[in-house]
Amino acid sequence: MSPEISAGAFVSAGARLADDVDVGPGAVVNEGVALGLGCVVESGAVLGKRPRLRAGSSAAGYELGPLVIEEDVTVCCGAVVYAGARIGAGAIIGDQAQVRERSTIGAGSVVGRGSVVDFNAHVGERVLIQTGVYVTGGSVVEDDVFLGPGVLTTNDNTMGRHQPGTLDGPVFRRACRVGGGVVLVPGIEVGEEAYVAAGSVVTRDVAPRTVVMGVPARPVREVPEEDLIERWK
Repeated sequence: MSPEISAGAFVSAGARLADDVDVGPGAVVNEGVALGLGCVVESGAVLGKRPRLRAGSSAAGYELGPLVIEEDVTVCCGAVVYAGARIGAGAIIGDQAQVRERSTIGAGSVVGRGSVVDFNAHVGERVLIQTGVYVTGGSVVEDDVFLGPGVLTTNDNTMGRHQPGTLDGPVFRRACRVGGGVVLVPGIEVGEEAYVAAGSVVTRDVAPRTVVMGVPARPVREVPEEDLIERWK
């Protein structure tokens, strides 16, 4: 089945679309985009956008490859996915979300409405990123992580007064869970199967299987056996 291109959509002659791709009205598929079998690109989405960076930006100076979107991905209305990113099979990029250059989204993951995965961030498989989350540049989000609505990550202790290459994004280890509205300072590691309660401000690393809460977040107990990811797969 040939790709279905709706009226008003723009698909560059330099894009590669597999069979059974559906491109909605007003969507833009730029040069160098590769769309896998069965992908859906909803109305107003933009694929393969090139970044526009200020002079001296730490995101500048990198070669950008093609945007690769594997099979059965849905890019929802108004989402923007940059050149040089890679989206794994079956992932969903929500309405008005943004995935920046050199970032990866693993198979089966969801990036919620209005969320941002910034440049050079790496999101694993089956990750659930809820509405309005900011995953800062250089973050690592391992498999099966949950990031609640409004989670805010940071990567720059100097707030712009740093040398290139000194940004320090957080690391979320496998199957950790972070509640709504949590703020994490640069360089934090949240351990495997850890649990961060909603509204916490995380200023220190969180040990594996530890529940933390508060401002600043402090350990309160261990995650029980019945809550581990293996019980819920």
